[in-house]
Amino acid sequence: MSGWSEKESTKPRILLVEDEESLALGLEYNLTEEGYRVTRARDGQQALELLAQQEFDLVILDIMLPYVDGYEVARQIRQNSRQTPILFLTARKSANDRILGLKLGADDYLTKPFELEEMLLRVRRILERKSWYLPESEKNVYRLGEWEIDFRKFSARRGEQHITLTMREALVLKYLMDRRGQIVSRQELLENVWNVTGDLQTRTVDIFIARLRKYFEENPAHPRFFRSIRGVGYLLEKDSG
Repeated sequence: MSGWSEKESTKPRILLVEDEESLALGLEYNLTEEGYRVTRARDGQQALELLAQQEFDLVILDIMLPYVDGYEVARQIRQNSRQTPILFLTARKSANDRILGLKLGADDYLTKPFELEEMLLRVRRILERKSWYLPESEKNVYRLGEWEIDFRKFSARRGEQHITLTMREALVLKYLMDRRGQIVSRQELLENVWNVTGDLQTRTVDIFIARLRKYFEENPAHPRFFRSIRGVGYLLEKDSG
């Protein structure tokens, strides 16, 4: 029995926040079949109570929830943790909804109705990225101007200033830093950081670049490090670190 408990304890823990009972049951079943430990919350208040009691490896979050909506749940998650991945799974399809969700710190955004296989793939990719690390033999501390970035800890420091990056922010930054001086297209970032394809999601990349500019640029409106290449993508200046 103890061996079973130890095995169970290694499974990724997912908080599923969904008030539509039939959908929640189906998702819980399929996620459990994939080998995840799933805890369900039927409203935003219950989700916040569960988050205060334990840590989760991923939060799958609807927006239109009773008592406390998904946006507010995401805000409170990010106040307490930069590294807990958030996947919005919602019927809210407008570009403004997606942008707001990503600005609040979501790592991914999938609209209903969705293909189950796509949802499970995104969950798998997020959890793979969450466990991402650099081998001991590789360099794990980089410099960006006066900033020192430790990708093993998803953190950055400049003097007394300290930033904790979300998992996805760290992955975007690491991808660009490994290609300093090269133009990287939005599509390339989507395929290699998000593991998704399709031009419809390129705005997602822009939002994450805007986040990095806010953290690292003295004047985000006139970036020194993260240059936009009109109609193509982005370039991290080669002499920036």
